[in-house]
Amino acid sequence: MRLVVVGNGMAGARLVSEVRARDPRMQVTVFGAEQGSPYNRVLLSNVLAGQARPEQLGLHDLSWYDTHRVEAVLGSAVAWIDRESRAVHTADGRRAPYDLLVLATGSEAIVPPIPGVGRAIPFRTLDDCDRIVKAAADSRRAVVIGGGLLGVEAARGLAGRGLPVTLLHLAGHLMERQLDPEAGLVLGETLAGLGVAIRTGASAVAVEDGGVRLAGGELVEGDLVVLACGVRPLTALAAEAGLEVRRGIVVDDELRTDDPSILAIGECAEHDGTVYGLVAPAWEQAAVAADVITGGASRYRGSRLVTRLKASSVELAAMGETHLTDEQAEVVRFSHRARGTYRKLVIRDDRLVGAILLGDTDAVGTLTQLYDRGGPLPGDRAGLLFPGPAPAARADSPTLMPDAAKVCHCNDVTKGQIRACWEAGARDVAGVAAATRATTGCGTCRDAVAGIVGWLCEQEGVPA
Repeated sequence: MRLVVVGNGMAGARLVSEVRARDPRMQVTVFGAEQGSPYNRVLLSNVLAGQARPEQLGLHDLSWYDTHRVEAVLGSAVAWIDRESRAVHTADGRRAPYDLLVLATGSEAIVPPIPGVGRAIPFRTLDDCDRIVKAAADSRRAVVIGGGLLGVEAARGLAGRGLPVTLLHLAGHLMERQLDPEAGLVLGETLAGLGVAIRTGASAVAVEDGGVRLAGGELVEGDLVVLACGVRPLTALAAEAGLEVRRGIVVDDELRTDDPSILAIGECAEHDGTVYGLVAPAWEQAAVAADVITGGASRYRGSRLVTRLKASSVELAAMGETHLTDEQAEVVRFSHRARGTYRKLVIRDDRLVGAILLGDTDAVGTLTQLYDRGGPLPGDRAGLLFPGPAPAARADSPTLMPDAAKVCHCNDVTKGQIRACWEAGARDVAGVAAATRATTGCGTCRDAVAGIVGWLCEQEGVPA
C-alpha cells in the first residue's frame, strides 16, 4: 500500500503520525509546500504576543520522518493529480504514485482586493508572524483588519507588546460567528481596556502609507497593517482533478471524495455541508481517516465545536448554537459589562445546545461536559452559570470530575486517560502531553491537566 499525503500542516502531519501508529510498514510519502517541520498554527498568536518562541510550536522535528520511515518532500508543492495513473506531480518535476491519496491542503488567508493591500501583512503562517513581529518593533501604531477570532488575538498580541492598536471589523460586533451582539459588545469593551481601539461597521477601502482608508473617507492611522480577514479552503488541486468541490472538497463519512482512492481532511474538506476551521475537527478527521486507511471501520459524524480565545487577560469560550433567540430556545443569560462578564446558556429539549462564557470562565468545564454529552440538565439553571459547592456544578474540579469528562478537546483526552498515564509514570504535564497529546492543540487545557496531575500526586503522596 502506497499512501501519499498532500499537505504537511496540522491535519496532514497528524494523519501521518496516526497512520504510522496503526501500521509501521505502510509506504508513506508526505508533501509540504512550506519548508521545515510542521508546526502548531493555533499558537501563532502566542508568538505574536511574545508568550512563546517559534521553536516551541513544532509538532515534531525533521528527524521524526527518518525515525518512522516516512518520506517527507518539503518545500515542494503538488501541482496536479493524475487520477488515471494514480500519481501526483510536483511543480519541480517529481512524480509520486499512490494507492490512496489524502488531500490536507488546508486554507489560505483571504486578502481583500483593495488598493495598496500589498502594504499589509496577512496573519496566517509562521513566516507571516515573523514579519509582523519584526515590523512591530519599528512601528508606532498598528491597524488590524478583521475582528474574528484570529483578528482579536492578533490585536491583543500587538497591544501586549505596547503598540497602540485599532481593530477594524466590517460586521456590527466582534466574532459574530461565535458571539451574539451583547457578548461582542462586552468583548470590545474588555479589549478597549487593554489598549485595543474597536471600530465595528468599518469598511476598509484602501491601505495607504499612513494607515487604512475607510469607506467614508476617514484615514485610520497606522504604519503596520495586519490582515485577519478570514480564510478560504484550498481546493484548486482537487477541482482541477475533477473532484466534487463546493465550498470545500466534498467528503463522506469515511472522508472519501467522489473518487474512493482520494480522501480529504482538515480545513479543505467539506463534510455534510460544513467546512471546519478549528484544530479539533481536523484532528478528529485525521484519526478517522487513518483508521479507514489501515482497514478500520471508523466513521466521521461531524464535530461539536468549542471555541476558546487565546488572548492574554481575556477569558472567552463559546460552543454550539449561540445565536438562537428566546423564541427558538430557552435562553439563560447574565451580563455585567462593568466587570467584562457575560454568560449565556442556550437550551433546547432540556439539553445544552450552546453557551457563551466571557470573563470568569469557572463554569466552562461543567458546561463543556454537558454540551458534549447532550444529557438532560439540572433544573437549577442559575447554578450552571454560577458554580457553587454542589458536585453537579463543580464537575471541572479535579476531585469531582468524572473519569469520562473530556479535558483536552483538541485531542479528545479524558480525565481517565490522564489518570492512566499518571499511573503509568507520567508525573508532570510534559509526560502526559507526550503520552496523550493533551495541551498540544490550542493549549487552553494546560491548567486543567496540571490541576489533575497535581491532585493525583497529592492524593498519593508522590512528588509532582
